[in-house]
Amino acid sequence: MSTPAGDTPARGTRGRDTPGRGTPTRGTPAWAVDLSVVIPAFDEEERLGPTLDAVTGYLRENEGRWGEWEVVVADDGSTDTTRDVVTGRRDPRIQLVTSPRNRGKGNALRLGVAASRGRRVLVTDADLAAPIEELEHLDKAIGEGNAAAIGSRSVPGATIGERQHPLRELLGRAGNLLIRRTTVPGIRDTQCGFKLFEGVKAREAFAASRINGWGIDVEVLRHFHRADWQVAEVPVRWSHRPGSKLRHLDYVRVLAELTRLRARSLRPADLFAVALFLLMAMALYSGRLFDPDHRYLPDSLQDQNQWEWFFAVTADNLAHLRNPLFSDLQGFPDGVNLMANTVMLGLTVPFAPLTLLAGPAVSLAVVMALGLAATGVAWYWLIVKRVVRRRAAAFVGASLAAFAPPMVSHANAHPNFVVLFMIPLIIDRAVRLCSAGSADVGRRSSAGPSWLVAQFPAPLKDGVVLGVMAAYQVFLGEEPLLLTAIGLVLFAGAYGVVRRDVARQAWRPLLRGLAVAAAVCLPIVAYALTWQFSGPQSYSHMPHGDNSGNSPLELLSFAERSLIAGNAQRANALSPNPTEQNAFYGWPLVLLAFAIVVRLWEHALVKALAVTAVGAALLSLGPRFRIPMTDKVYPGPWALLAKLPLFESVIEGRVAMICAPALGMLLALALDRLMATRNLGTQYVGLLGVCLALLPLVPAPLKTVERPATPAFFTDGAWRPYVRKGESLVTVPLPGAGDAQALHWQQRAGLGFKLPGGYFNGPYGADRIGIYGASPRYTSDMLSDVRDTGVVPELGRNWQAQAQRDFAYWKAGALVVAPGLHDEALRRAVTELVGRPGKWVAGVWVWDLHDGS
Repeated sequence: MSTPAGDTPARGTRGRDTPGRGTPTRGTPAWAVDLSVVIPAFDEEERLGPTLDAVTGYLRENEGRWGEWEVVVADDGSTDTTRDVVTGRRDPRIQLVTSPRNRGKGNALRLGVAASRGRRVLVTDADLAAPIEELEHLDKAIGEGNAAAIGSRSVPGATIGERQHPLRELLGRAGNLLIRRTTVPGIRDTQCGFKLFEGVKAREAFAASRINGWGIDVEVLRHFHRADWQVAEVPVRWSHRPGSKLRHLDYVRVLAELTRLRARSLRPADLFAVALFLLMAMALYSGRLFDPDHRYLPDSLQDQNQWEWFFAVTADNLAHLRNPLFSDLQGFPDGVNLMANTVMLGLTVPFAPLTLLAGPAVSLAVVMALGLAATGVAWYWLIVKRVVRRRAAAFVGASLAAFAPPMVSHANAHPNFVVLFMIPLIIDRAVRLCSAGSADVGRRSSAGPSWLVAQFPAPLKDGVVLGVMAAYQVFLGEEPLLLTAIGLVLFAGAYGVVRRDVARQAWRPLLRGLAVAAAVCLPIVAYALTWQFSGPQSYSHMPHGDNSGNSPLELLSFAERSLIAGNAQRANALSPNPTEQNAFYGWPLVLLAFAIVVRLWEHALVKALAVTAVGAALLSLGPRFRIPMTDKVYPGPWALLAKLPLFESVIEGRVAMICAPALGMLLALALDRLMATRNLGTQYVGLLGVCLALLPLVPAPLKTVERPATPAFFTDGAWRPYVRKGESLVTVPLPGAGDAQALHWQQRAGLGFKLPGGYFNGPYGADRIGIYGASPRYTSDMLSDVRDTGVVPELGRNWQAQAQRDFAYWKAGALVVAPGLHDEALRRAVTELVGRPGKWVAGVWVWDLHDGS
């Protein structure tokens, strides 16, 4: 083992070295003693003597219990007589190693453990705050199969005698909490200086350490955690001793040390993966990312206008201290229940400053690009942590999970289905809940690590975190959370059938954790959900037709944006529109996935992922599906869910998006296996198959077009004289799902006027069924027909009277017709309804409806 430069591991008592006792190697030497006690010391001339007396006295009295032992005092450059306290002892089993200068507790421990020879190594502080007799309890934990046992003041059974100063204790608890949250989750007391280790593992962990200060305790425990070496936390008796070298702010210094260490220890592959995901997202949005104000995604249809409005209205509500769950800026006078729409308050709120500063187009572009990249990084993190160690395999799997064809399709228009970085975190936390009762589940195997390794036996803590995560995801998108739940149920059911031993151990902590999560989540989201389902302009459910499922051919075909295999005509024939190409994984990937499952079928994880992917694909077919090239129609499994609350509003074809991460993980497992084999022929054939399956899925950048210029009437404020307080400006035709440009004009006007109509989800009729846009009125429907057909119907007195009633309902101050499709027909229709021609004002035709005009 190497020692830090400038440090001299001098051994022996009174300058003598015992023959044959050199610096040990990482293996267990034949001459190893049974127990080594390592004591770090710096200027401890007063406290070290009594500590050595207590330790050696106990060990001499119990030699039959502890066998051959040694005490190694690691002096960290003391300036007093600390070394003389050690060298003055006559017992050759008391050894001294020294550092020429003071470098910190971490440096001393590294020297002392490197010089130890014991099969077990006890580390204790020079003040012996935990009595040496507590060694018995730690040794028992090691005998039960743990690699380390740490004395703890924070677990049930621990007793504390003399306490620290209240301020010091408070700072210590706060620092320890931060340490546990950032570096060693699951361990309550990382800083108690009384720890027992298996000797070989201790020497390896301390040799790998780099911290010279107090943070070495955490660094070593983190090494054990990463190596999957079990650590037991054992309650001990502890009492504060005067003269401690630990100061009030040393916990902060520990965090600073660990932060620097983590920054230095980041793998280049991880940083490279983050950079690649960011570049991939930027390439996908390259046509709009660098000029978002003047570029439009035509395949988004009207969704880009809608989403920019969501960002703008949220920022405006916050800036004016208005309710962020409601707005009457469109759908006037009834308004819009924003919580009942996918307004993504989890992002539109934190991005409000950018929206106010640079505009909603910039905010939306940044959110979609960064969110897509962050989603790729999150899947990469989950796969590395839970599935495979090899970064390259994890990157390919995460790329498929985040950039699969359905994700690229939704990237045109639906950030709620693109910004999914919370989903992998939620999945990981749900798996942790299962681990609380699964202490004997296998470690990482050739097919990847177990999904249920016992690491964090704390359903309460993990349930709280899961509840907070789920609450945040509600404000990012409720439908993706529902789809995640479907996927997890499929996975857990399959895994539980295959590994019944795991299921028996996991179901209780899982249910307890889920109950805690629900208890945490529901109060956070209760008000918002109450507003969503029973507040103003709420609706019962959103129907999407009798069957919005996928065709079986959609699962095997290629998406429109496929760079080398895309066929817009075929893709649009199989899907509702370019934003809802919810499958299109391609037959080569389906064949590859089948081959992977057959080859790795013996692994429980592979079976569970296969069931998840197949189950999601079948559910996505809808309540009934037709066999291609036949007239035979069969009921689909979605029929069992179609009428249930929440499920009745889901576009069932979107369930196929669950397949993306499942296929990504299967792909990562296969690549990990290929990289491990030494057979070049197998590697070549396997990698060739992966390339042939993935190349047709590589997406082309999303299509963009020049955005039509906004008439000066809106940008120059010419609208202001025509709209008084409490009135609206009626753009003709009224904005809706087919044409929502007026929402963009309203944003360019600083949200200064209200719009009847609009593009949002709202209620219709006595049953309050969900529809897109405001409840239709005769005049709005007629004007939309004129825009679509260019045909003006005969407009007599009845139509004029109806129009007056509708104008009054909308509290219209003026009507506006802008240049566009069939604008001449629209101008003629409005002239007949109002009874006079409009005026050309700043690029639009205007009809002032105020009395006397």
